[in-house]
Order: sequence, then structure tokens, then C-alpha cells
Amino acid sequence: MAATRTSGEGILQTVLMNYLISQARTVEASVNRALAALVGRNERLASEVFLTEPRINEMEIVIDEHAVRMLGHGDLDEADVRLVVAALKVNNDLERMGDLAVNLAERAISLGSMGPVEAPEELEPMTAAVRAMVSKCLGALIYENVDLATQVLESDDIVDRYCDRVFEALLAAIAENPGEAAPNLQLILASRHLERIADHTTNIAEDVLFWVRGLEVRHGRARHLPPARESGPGGDS
Repeated sequence: MAATRTSGEGILQTVLMNYLISQARTVEASVNRALAALVGRNERLASEVFLTEPRINEMEIVIDEHAVRMLGHGDLDEADVRLVVAALKVNNDLERMGDLAVNLAERAISLGSMGPVEAPEELEPMTAAVRAMVSKCLGALIYENVDLATQVLESDDIVDRYCDRVFEALLAAIAENPGEAAPNLQLILASRHLERIADHTTNIAEDVLFWVRGLEVRHGRARHLPPARESGPGGDS
């Protein structure tokens, strides 16, 4: 009887991870489209982001329901409980990233209707930094890779600095030319959306560390992490 229960729990874990990985890849594709739409003022890519949102929302519900089903199954060991707790939190962050991708797509469409506008030079590298954080945090999730998760935590300050510079540059541009306030305000909003996406990748990285290693690294505790071990393509063990 115990062997059957263990087998059933293993199936539930596998299904939960497959759901999370599918959601992560869908969200990453949506965010990348939104980033490209923003940088390139590409309305076609922006419209594709809107089409993906219902799928992300539906999968959020499916993942939550499956995680609750696992908790109700009983007889979970500590690692299983950490997986379920982390999955519920990661699921929420993924859905919010999907929402922020929609917000970025809206900014891209608004900017596209306003004609040429000069964005701060820091906006493009900020976008690239956010794209890298998204890729690494989802790689950490998919491959259970502690090293990638740690790299995401180390990158958060970089995006924050970019955001501050973009904000200052845009405020100066508005003061210098109030007639261009509308597009610059759209860019300010876009930079805030980018910063929030980076925050969610940090949350996911923290949850991966909690799930894989049982480490609590929120609220500055990541500073006390031991150096990450070298890990192969399959992730940390």
C-alpha cells in the first residue's frame, strides 16, 4: 500500500512540475515579445502578447488546484511540501509577469501611435538585463539550478540602477520639452513595468533556493549564502 502511495505522489509531483515548466515557458515567450515590442515599437508583437494572456490565467488556476490536491493527498515529506509551497508562490509570480507583459505591450502600442520618440540610452540595456533575468530565473526553475538562481539575485541591483537612470533622464526630458510629456510618461511607466518583472524574477529565484536547498533568502538573507558550487547543464544536485 505504501509503495502505491509513493508512486502516486511521484506522479503528482511530475505533473505539477510539468505544469509549472509549461507556464514558465509561455510567460517567458510573452515577456520576450513584449520587450521586443517595446524596443522596436512593434504593434504586431504587442498584439500577440494579448492573445497569450488568457492561457496564462487559465494555467494559473490549474496549477493552484493541482498544488492543493497534492496537499490533500497527505504523506508528503519535507521536500514535497517545499515543492508545493514554492510552486504556489512561483505560479503567482509567473501570472504577474504575464500581466506586466500585457502592460508593456500596451505601452508599446501607445508609443507607436505617438510618432518618433527618443528613449533614454539606458532603456535598451535595462531591457536586455531584464530579459537575461527572466531567462535565468526560469532556467533555475526548470533545471533546479541553484547557481542560476543566485545569479538572478545578484542582478536585481543592476536593473534598479538602470531604472533610476531612465527615470531621471525622462523627468529631465519632460522639464526640457513639456510638449513631449505624453510619450515620456509612457516610457516612465514602461521602465516601472520592467523593474517589476525583475522583482518577480527575484522572487522566483528565492523560491527555487527554498525548494531545492531549503534556504530562506528573502529580506537580505541572500548575502549570507555560501558560494554556489559549479553545476553542469542539468543543474545543481
